[in-house]
Amino acid sequence: MRVTSATGEQLGIMPTREALRRAEEQHLDLVEVAPKAKPPVCRIMDFGKYRYEQQKREKEAKKKQKVINIKEVKLRPHIEQHDFDVKLKNALRFIQEGNKVKVTIMFRGRELSHQELGREVLARVAETLGDQVTVERNAKLEGKNMTMIISPKAQKSSKKKPQQTQQTDSKGGNSNAKD
Repeated sequence: MRVTSATGEQLGIMPTREALRRAEEQHLDLVEVAPKAKPPVCRIMDFGKYRYEQQKREKEAKKKQKVINIKEVKLRPHIEQHDFDVKLKNALRFIQEGNKVKVTIMFRGRELSHQELGREVLARVAETLGDQVTVERNAKLEGKNMTMIISPKAQKSSKKKPQQTQQTDSKGGNSNAKD
């Protein structure tokens, strides 16, 4: 078998017993790196230390991962404006958190024969959130529910926060003016 040292230098081709003896002299392990190579390649290393470092790297990679959840907002075809605004506000909050949102229109009884009403509500959601989201999957009927999946736009994430504060301030000012 071909043997490399702990530092990475080539020790050459030698019998297995000789490689094991050299590894024991250095108080290290003989690890088979490429078993399918001709001849097989082995490395003299501290296997425990190698596994520890590998687990540490995997943990670091896991920390940097962004987990994206799918949140769901359920609506009805004949939804009132205020209820629609509340549901939209929740969907917007989910989008700002970086999650995808599944917008579901639930049909009951004869409402199923008027699917265009559900499509209109979903179109209204997409139009209202248009600049902040991308429609990942358009309206699709699944049984008695019509669903659409939207996700946040990656490019506008840094610009989103200042715009939202302006919108919130202007909405707050308008609502006081109406009263």
